[in-house]
Amino acid sequence: MERPSTPPRVSAPRQAVSPPTPEVTRRIEENRLKAKALRERSLAAEAASSSNSTPRTPSGFLATEDVSLSARKRSHASISTSSIPATSRNAVEAQKDDGIQPARKFKKYVDHDFSKMTDTKGGFLSAEDDPWNKALHAAKEGEKPAHMSLKEWERHQLLKGLRNRKEGPFEPGLGFDQRDKSKKCRECGSLEVDWQWEEVFKCAVCSRCKEKFPEKYSLLTKTEAKDDYLLTDPELKDAELLPHLSKPNPHKSHWHDMMLFLRYQVEEYAFTTKWGSAANLDAEFERREQDKKKRKEDKFKTKLEELKKRTRTEAYRRNLKGGKGAQFGDRIGGPGRHEHEWGQTVENEDGMTVKTCSGCGMEVEELEF
Repeated sequence: MERPSTPPRVSAPRQAVSPPTPEVTRRIEENRLKAKALRERSLAAEAASSSNSTPRTPSGFLATEDVSLSARKRSHASISTSSIPATSRNAVEAQKDDGIQPARKFKKYVDHDFSKMTDTKGGFLSAEDDPWNKALHAAKEGEKPAHMSLKEWERHQLLKGLRNRKEGPFEPGLGFDQRDKSKKCRECGSLEVDWQWEEVFKCAVCSRCKEKFPEKYSLLTKTEAKDDYLLTDPELKDAELLPHLSKPNPHKSHWHDMMLFLRYQVEEYAFTTKWGSAANLDAEFERREQDKKKRKEDKFKTKLEELKKRTRTEAYRRNLKGGKGAQFGDRIGGPGRHEHEWGQTVENEDGMTVKTCSGCGMEVEELEF
């Protein structure tokens, strides 16, 4: 049985629209002109009747400065939200005259300047949070005070550095009456001594002698004093025993300051007081090196013994598992398994107890507990 086919739908043809005739076009234009004349006549009559009263727009609004009769539109200033009258009670439209305003959901966000915050041990506060707190308004160390200009602050820092080093105007006088009273260089007798070294190290020496005798007046770091002269931290931190000069660390600014010691003072204490002589210091240095080497060898032997134990255990486990081919413990060059015939245990050169098989010559170390 054949399936009947549905004939395609045939849409009805669209009727052609004929253009208007000249008679119709003439009547449409006459009606438009009549309507326009009636509109102008009504506007003129309304304007003449309301000449003595306030004029109104066609929509019925009063013609004011914002709403003119000719333009039929209000000015942009009257509808703009930038100038809201004082009598407005709409809080949403109230804005400040500061230009661009943040979004409503970001108005409660507060941006803190942490460079102006002070740690009060009870929270970080700024001078704006507590304007009457003197601790917050006090200038930090190394920071320019608010009442000083940049030029005055630079001059203050320069004078402070000269005063600490006793240079320039703060250097002690070298008059003729002071030659017998003032301190002299311990090497050449010059009066031009380094006053910073004299104050820190109690050593009167001039700059030329420091460069001339580096084996005596060179500076040692804390690490060099500990490694070369075997001094301890408590000894190096004792300022009365070994005075030191503190300088900023050249590698990292946030690290601790360097502790610099005078070489001849370190050698004098190490050779005379602590070790007795340079030979004793060398002997102690050699002894410590030998101890360090021995500890390193003992550590290596311990790890080697642990490795041997693990190896023997793994070989024994593989032998128990069995399998095809040669196994651990099979007789070499013949069928069957080899049975070891162990001899008497002896002590080898390394101090380990060893026993040897008389058949294959295999040696096994024994641990005696």
